[in-house]
Amino acid sequence: MDRAISMRQTIVTANERDEFRERARRSQAHYTGQGCQYWLFEEASLAGAYLEFFEASDRDKLVRAHRDAPHPVNESARMYIEVKLS
Repeated sequence: MDRAISMRQTIVTANERDEFRERARRSQAHYTGQGCQYWLFEEASLAGAYLEFFEASDRDKLVRAHRDAPHPVNESARMYIEVKLS
């Protein structure tokens, strides 16, 4: 099976960061529970600029996890499928 990954970029103000990180914890619990991976990164030079990464073992699993997420990822979000090089 081919792995699938998508990402979402979000910028939040200082006043919103605690709430955003709590939402991210709920997202992590959801995706982990669906057999997916979830990572959150903050830009080193711009506090509050986040990238969320969502990964699954295949496209269909990731689509389902996005659809059922507490903060659904927009269906128009780009999804990337792993390219096998060997």
